[in-house]
Amino acid sequence: MTPLVLVPGLLCTEALYAPQIAALADRPILIADHRQHDTIEAIARDILGNAPERFALAGLSMGGYIALEIMRLAPERVERLALLDTTARPDVPAQTETRLRLIEITENGNFERVAPMLFPAFVHDNRLEDETLRRIVTDMALETGPAAFIRQQRAIMARDDARPRLGAIACPTLVLVGDGDKLTPPDRSQEIHHGIAGSRLEIIADCGHLSTLEKPKAVTSALLAWLA
Repeated sequence: MTPLVLVPGLLCTEALYAPQIAALADRPILIADHRQHDTIEAIARDILGNAPERFALAGLSMGGYIALEIMRLAPERVERLALLDTTARPDVPAQTETRLRLIEITENGNFERVAPMLFPAFVHDNRLEDETLRRIVTDMALETGPAAFIRQQRAIMARDDARPRLGAIACPTLVLVGDGDKLTPPDRSQEIHHGIAGSRLEIIADCGHLSTLEKPKAVTSALLAWLA
C-alpha cells in the first residue's frame, strides 16, 4: 500500500488531519514537519529527506505550497497528489503586509493573539461560534509556537508563482476546496484544476479553509476515492 505524506498548513499540526488519519489507519502515514525552516524549498527538501522513496502526497494551504515545491523538486517520487484549500499564486502585497503585521505582533510577545485573529478567516461563517473548532485551532497554534510561526510566515511570503509549473504535473491529482474558503477561495482551486490535466475538482459545501476539520466525512471520502 502506498505510503501517504500529509503536510499541514500554517500554524497547524497533525491534528489538522486527525479525522483522516483515523479513517486511513491501515495505510502508512507520515506527518511532514514544516516548522524548522524559513523557505518553502528548504521545507520541501527536508520532507523529501524523511519520506519514503515513493508516496502519495497531500497538503492543505501552506501544505499545498510545499506539495507543489516537492512536485518541482522530485515529481518522480510522488504517485498521487492532493491539493486542499490552497493556491498556486504567490502573495499579493496586501497579504504580505498582513503577515508582517502578525510577525510584529509575535515578536512583541503577543503570540497568543494570533490564533484568535486568524480564526474568522480559517473557518466558514457558520462555524464562527464553534468553540470546539476554535480550541483545536488554538491548541495547534500553541503547539507550533511563535518561532516556528515566524519561520512559516517568512517561507510563505517568499514563495514563487507555481502556476507555470502546473502543466508539468502528470500524476493523479485531487484539488479540493471549501465553498466558503475566505483565504484561498474556490477560484484558486479552479485555476489549479484547469492547470493540471486530468485533475479532479471537489468543492465542499458549507465549508471554509480548514476543510479536513470542518467537513471531515466529505474530505475523507474524497481522499479515499483519490487513493483507490
